[in-house]
Amino acid sequence: MSGFKVLLLAPSLDTGGTERQVVQLAGCLADRGLDVGLALCRKQGALLAEAAPGVRMFDLAKAGRADVPGFLWRAARLLRQERPQVLYSFLGTPNLAAALLKPLLPGTRLVWALRAGPDGAGPGRLARLCHWAEARLSRVPDAVVVNSAAGRNAALARGFPGERLALIPNGIDTRRFSPDRAAGAALRREWGGGEGRRLVGLAARLDPVKDHETFLRAAAEVARTESGVRFVCVGHGPLAGPLRARTRDLGLEDRPVWAGERPDMPAVYNALDVCCLTSRSEGFPNVLAEAMACGVPCVSTDAGDAAEIVGDAGLIVPVRDPGALALALVRMLREPGPGPAARARILERYSLERMAERTEALLRGLTPRP
Repeated sequence: MSGFKVLLLAPSLDTGGTERQVVQLAGCLADRGLDVGLALCRKQGALLAEAAPGVRMFDLAKAGRADVPGFLWRAARLLRQERPQVLYSFLGTPNLAAALLKPLLPGTRLVWALRAGPDGAGPGRLARLCHWAEARLSRVPDAVVVNSAAGRNAALARGFPGERLALIPNGIDTRRFSPDRAAGAALRREWGGGEGRRLVGLAARLDPVKDHETFLRAAAEVARTESGVRFVCVGHGPLAGPLRARTRDLGLEDRPVWAGERPDMPAVYNALDVCCLTSRSEGFPNVLAEAMACGVPCVSTDAGDAAEIVGDAGLIVPVRDPGALALALVRMLREPGPGPAARARILERYSLERMAERTEALLRGLTPRP
């Protein structure tokens, strides 16, 4: 190891986009020769099994909301023991805890990761309080990492100092997400693909911000001219019932497949002919980058950093415009898809290796050379 010690601080390794980025980043930094520790508020979650052997794990055993003093004491003890050059925290509670603990370690640089998109705080009073407190303490960290230009703009609007914001896009595991049509063959048959039928998929939670209404209205338009197309909705959420009813209203009863939440996303992407995203608001939409890494062409609304991710390897349409979306889907279905170009774009710009390289450069740049 290089002797450059980094301690990552995260809530847990439960399944989630941020948690997966944390465990992948930890492993990549360790592969690059850094001395990496990962401290978890609670050492739990399915992603524990994916932690790299070279990453040292610590459990801060946070018992609940009332365990704040004990949690802070255990975290302070760990920091004094480890003495990292950089403490890199993720999400609200770890970010606030790291800010409170920073005075105890004057030689340690503090980096926050923000993952809230333009929509701001999550639901609940505690989430809103953490969101507010982060903004008030935003000059405490030496750097604040955002994963999208949309996230940077949102942070600026909250009052974060622009000179401390660093944009490091998410990294995609391009070995896991890779072209493999055989891996998606069973799902493709299950969803009615093959034999001249094509599949257009939308992978997103059934939530208003993902705007399935626009997707379904566009699907109804596409169905009028493209008889061999079926539409797949992957995900779950509070709008499941109303969306199914809306499908009937639009005359699409036999066209959409409601696939629910799926653990096998590489197979999902490889079953599709086109991947679609209809969000009204986004930060860094992982689903586009993952589908592109699998060589699947994408059509997306112009939300968050979607246009930057897709580039010239897909099509971008305005938000809440079913007609434009339908035209783009038909165009993508009728023309040869830019699969190889889509994957090449992810390999060049959004691989795990690129994320780790950018992160290491930032962390080392914060610390004085010996």
